[in-house]
Amino acid sequence: MLFIQYPKCTTCQKAKKWLDEKGIAYTDRHIKEENPTYEELEAWVRCSGLPVKKFFNTSGLLYKSMGLKEKLPAMSLEEQLQLLASDGMLVKRPLIIKGDLVLTGFKEAEWAEKLL
Repeated sequence: MLFIQYPKCTTCQKAKKWLDEKGIAYTDRHIKEENPTYEELEAWVRCSGLPVKKFFNTSGLLYKSMGLKEKLPAMSLEEQLQLLASDGMLVKRPLIIKGDLVLTGFKEAEWAEKLL
């Protein structure tokens, strides 16, 4: 299982603590140092069944400074994936990737249901 996170993110810290407390093994990946690739993001969007918008960190400073709330609706899926692949700070985190399971953000009840 892959756990993609940003160490300074408090939500990521909570998620990591939760995984550790539950004894769930994972491979840790720093999203800023190893940004998800276009191919990875494309596969994760397809597997998750979620709209690509759910993969954007809508509360992030970069998202807001780029005015993406207004720009995303006019962009193609390919353009949105290329944008996500350009900077890990645009990607919603933490991310869990386990086979066909893709979880974005930390929602404890959802994680417990899917991972325990």
